[in-house]
Amino acid sequence: MATRLFEGKDHASVYQRYRFSPPEKLQEVALSYLESKKVGSFQLAVDVGCGSGQSTLWLAKRFEKVVGTDISEAQIEEAKQAAHPANVSYVVCPAEDLPFEDKSVDFILAFAAVHWFDIPRFMKEVERVLKPSGCVVLATNCLDMQLCYKDRTEKLTEIFQEFWKQSFKYANDKVHRVEDDYKMIFDALPFQDKQRITDIFGSVPFTVAGVLGYFQTFSMYQTFLKAEPEAAKSLIQNTERRILEVIGDSSLETPVEIRMRHVAVLGCKKA
Repeated sequence: MATRLFEGKDHASVYQRYRFSPPEKLQEVALSYLESKKVGSFQLAVDVGCGSGQSTLWLAKRFEKVVGTDISEAQIEEAKQAAHPANVSYVVCPAEDLPFEDKSVDFILAFAAVHWFDIPRFMKEVERVLKPSGCVVLATNCLDMQLCYKDRTEKLTEIFQEFWKQSFKYANDKVHRVEDDYKMIFDALPFQDKQRITDIFGSVPFTVAGVLGYFQTFSMYQTFLKAEPEAAKSLIQNTERRILEVIGDSSLETPVEIRMRHVAVLGCKKA
């Protein structure tokens, strides 16, 4: 059964503001894979579990039509309200029941999403809707992130790790699929032609305010917020105070970055 943790309107709004597209290095891996497989058609790409659309938009320049799908009506509404090219559309549907004809899709992407799906059912859908020689990329950022600012990365990362530790008691069990670097997802992909890359490194620029917003997009934090609202809000406030103390600046607009590792499972359906 798919896990539904991102459906509230408030959560969707925070998600739209603070989540990011797949970083450049990960995009390069995906596009290089398509080139290596000599994909002959760039008609239709589907971004499954697209949330509020961050990972959908970068496909628009490369495919004639791009469809983002998500089970959350609130997330899809945020995606529709945000600016997007004319060749991008959004549909509410489960990842395990995609509204596409058999053998009609050239490329499937799921970024920071597939670990929440009903994996066996989703993989059957991937096999059903992909064209022969169609490709799939299932990727995510990993949990070993660093919060970086000048020479204070170590102290800032400790603060991030403490935030993570206090929130993690509310993590869904499916987070463990990320902890194993998508090995289970790789094993489940029903194609012989597949690979798993676990050392894709990149960084995402933020402000301090942006980092705090990003923290609040985590499903475990949102669950914490519902269960213990005062404690969760206090955690954010204390994290803000400690970050500003370490960087020695009172401005929430101070630029920082999050360095992260990504994993990707890539597969190509037999021609």
